[in-house]
Amino acid sequence: MASKQVPNALSLPPKWINMYGDFITKNQSSVTQIESALRSLTYIIPGRFRDAELASESLHSSIQLLSMYHDTLLTRAISKLPGMPHQQSPHNRYTKFWTQRSKFYRRIATLLSMIQYTELLWEMMAKRRGEKIRWRIVVILELVKAFCRLCLLRITNSRPLVTPPLPEREVIPEEASQEEEELEEGWTEQRIREPKEYKMKRTGLRLPTLPNPGDISNYLLSKVLTADDIKAPNTLLNQVNGSAQVAEWLHILQPVVYALAMARSRDKKNWQPWLLALSIEYAARQLRKDGLRTTALEREQWGKRGWAMGWWAMRGAFYENVTKGFLHSTSERLPSMISGVLDDYLYLWDGYYFSTSSN
Repeated sequence: MASKQVPNALSLPPKWINMYGDFITKNQSSVTQIESALRSLTYIIPGRFRDAELASESLHSSIQLLSMYHDTLLTRAISKLPGMPHQQSPHNRYTKFWTQRSKFYRRIATLLSMIQYTELLWEMMAKRRGEKIRWRIVVILELVKAFCRLCLLRITNSRPLVTPPLPEREVIPEEASQEEEELEEGWTEQRIREPKEYKMKRTGLRLPTLPNPGDISNYLLSKVLTADDIKAPNTLLNQVNGSAQVAEWLHILQPVVYALAMARSRDKKNWQPWLLALSIEYAARQLRKDGLRTTALEREQWGKRGWAMGWWAMRGAFYENVTKGFLHSTSERLPSMISGVLDDYLYLWDGYYFSTSSN
């Protein structure tokens, strides 16, 4: 009796995982709304309660990791839908190509994403053991992230890094979900009787159904193929060489240099680490090439890096000497409810390196 119960017990976890995956797939919109609500809650109350900062950040990191797992389940479900007529973004086409082609890319990209979701939590735990341990953990995490990015650069044959390195969540078309439900409930006969196309009497040719008159523009645009739509996924980013490759290396190594400089500096208001790291990032932008062969995905990724440079106003000496005083004085003039949320964020920005990290 006992020998029969052991295999049954071992088969339960995979069965539960499959049931959970089916539930997430069939209730995607509800799950996404719950994730957004919980994520917004952790943004509104970021300390984040000072004394309970670890609990709050643990909740935030757990939601991010669970959301990443849900993305994997939904991507797997979408890939199984036959003939799904949906248009993927260049980012998703590119990242899906490499995750399906290379297991090493998928593992490294997953590790990099997990570190980015939990790095602030690691710093909070390390800070409780002292500033020396905290900066040691910060440098180690930046080194691991740089190693992961160098591996991704190598795997993709010297193509620029993309953010995020994994495919983003896609919405399962409602039409596909409705068709599956109707098939399960035995409504196929009714759908067969519905006219889908018109057969011409004399020639026997079949004409497809016409679109809704009020939605003709969107219908026509959905049928148009752009240059990126017909490109192979791996050609959505050009290979970098020469100065462009040096620019990519500088972009990858810049956070490590900044973390090491900050760990060695005893004065938060010291401008040297901030100017050094910003100079490296600026040099990386100047060395990259904007040729005629620049793709839409490359322009999108460099646009993200440009916006991310705005975080330098919230880091290091610039924050301590300029931004911090302005924000604290602004907080004193705001209503108590708004100033309370801002004060929680100021507490994070004042004390934690990864709270304003853009990499």
